[in-house]
Amino acid sequence: MWKSSKAAYVVVAVLVGHLVLISAQVAALPGTSFAEGLFFGTLAEGQRLVAGAVGAVRNVWQGYVGLRGAHETNRELRTEVDQLRLRLQQERALAEQARRLERLLELRRSVDLDTLSARVIGADATPWFRTLTVDRGSGDYVHEDLAVISPAGVVGRIAGRPGPRAARVHLLIDRNAAAGAMIERTRAAGIVVGLDELAELRMDYVPNEEDVRVGDRVVTSGAEGIYPPGFVIGTVGGTARGPELYQSIRVTPAVDFTRVAQVLIVMDGAGDQLAEGTR
Repeated sequence: MWKSSKAAYVVVAVLVGHLVLISAQVAALPGTSFAEGLFFGTLAEGQRLVAGAVGAVRNVWQGYVGLRGAHETNRELRTEVDQLRLRLQQERALAEQARRLERLLELRRSVDLDTLSARVIGADATPWFRTLTVDRGSGDYVHEDLAVISPAGVVGRIAGRPGPRAARVHLLIDRNAAAGAMIERTRAAGIVVGLDELAELRMDYVPNEEDVRVGDRVVTSGAEGIYPPGFVIGTVGGTARGPELYQSIRVTPAVDFTRVAQVLIVMDGAGDQLAEGTR
């Protein structure tokens, strides 16, 4: 407490001394009394203190206003950045869609088949999405067991009776969508079927004496009368000699069934000319 009082006395003494000094300087002027000098000095010191306080408040206010402006500018910039990011995502999506359509068009031009383009509009909720729904149906002369292909390879077949504007596709990895197949390098024939647990295929009925190697390409044989021959199914991922007559062959599909967005339906039969007008 004594130290605080002493400090206050020192401040007051310095202030009084400052006032006396100013008063003496003013009183030294011709025709000015010491009392007038003291009054003027007190007034001048008060003005100086007020001016200093006003300046400090003005600086604080200007800093606050500037900070508010900076926050507002940052908020506007963040909004612009978010809009640009959204636009970039939209442009990337459009570019990817254009690339998919271009690959589909190239496939359609390269095959000597009557095909109908379709867009995937839904997927089954079961694991590995073993069925898809496309936006073509009986109104486009789509019917059961038509082959469905993509630029990557075989997708599956039309399953069941299509609706007027939609159809369900059994993916090749579905165990009910077997396909006649062969090893492209050796022409060794078999049947490819789906598995329950994994997004893989199994090739059955290939004799043990056939030469099958990891990496061999597996293509459709057309034996079941649904899939056109020569379309890619996948590659051999593993092979082992079976206990009986046939090898155990695992096939990695060429198609990523979780990313299929556009497909071609291989058309056949009556009504193709009318369907041509709807494509």
